[in-house]
Amino acid sequence: MSLAEAIKIRIFNLMKEKGFSQYDFYTKGGIPKATVSQALNGTRERLAVRTVYEIISTMGISLKEFFDDPIFDDISD
Repeated sequence: MSLAEAIKIRIFNLMKEKGFSQYDFYTKGGIPKATVSQALNGTRERLAVRTVYEIISTMGISLKEFFDDPIFDDISD
């Protein structure tokens, strides 16, 4: 699995777990709608660390907590 795929899966899993929608990232996090849409819908192959940080911090997750997940154990990039 690629790093970008793992990041997207991890974000979607956290969204489900925390009850977040893409809309919440625009309204609660102030992240532009296009940025969130492109990051989560696969139109961006590479995600900026800043974008990942903005998304996860809106959910109250630290970078350490985000990347401390088994999904990142088998990255093939």
